[in-house]
Amino acid sequence: MSRLSLFMPVALVLLLAACSTPGTRVVLLPQEGGAPSAVVVRAKAGPGVETTLTQPYHRATAASGAAGAPKLDQADPAQVQAEHRALFEMAPPRPQRYTLYFDAGGTVLTAESQKILEEVLAAALARSGGDMVITGHTDTVGSGASNDALSAERAQQVRQMLAGRQFPAERIEAAGRGERDLAVPTADEVDEPRNRRVTIEVR
Repeated sequence: MSRLSLFMPVALVLLLAACSTPGTRVVLLPQEGGAPSAVVVRAKAGPGVETTLTQPYHRATAASGAAGAPKLDQADPAQVQAEHRALFEMAPPRPQRYTLYFDAGGTVLTAESQKILEEVLAAALARSGGDMVITGHTDTVGSGASNDALSAERAQQVRQMLAGRQFPAERIEAAGRGERDLAVPTADEVDEPRNRRVTIEVR
């Protein structure tokens, strides 16, 4: 039997206080979209006594006072989720991501993106205490400095539109990235509609 000590987005850490051999167990949880992750589990015995978990549901177990690196094995996903169902149910929903596009050269959303803005607002309001991160982008037409300013204006424009629809402004972070993170790589001075955008992460 195990008792919950700490839950993190990457790993589940358990104290084995009720077991015949007290100690600590760490289980690496799968990440959103299958993104790779890893956790280093280090014993108190000294430097170099450690195990690295690199695959979902890899498990490291260290008995209290035991010498050597923690024991590594593979946990059963169904068993982990069944034993800690309440913990998984308490986890916040995964972030939702949206992309809105702009007409050339300014801060006017396309007609389709104005409709999507309502979906963004509904998703954000459905999350208790949720927040948003808005990042503005541009195509490569114009100077780097002007595109930095334009991308920030686009992000702020969308922030204001959402705040004007009753989402708390203090829970919206907005910033511009200019032409640094192109959705569609192009040469300089290329008018590419898919790069004229803001990305929104609802968390």
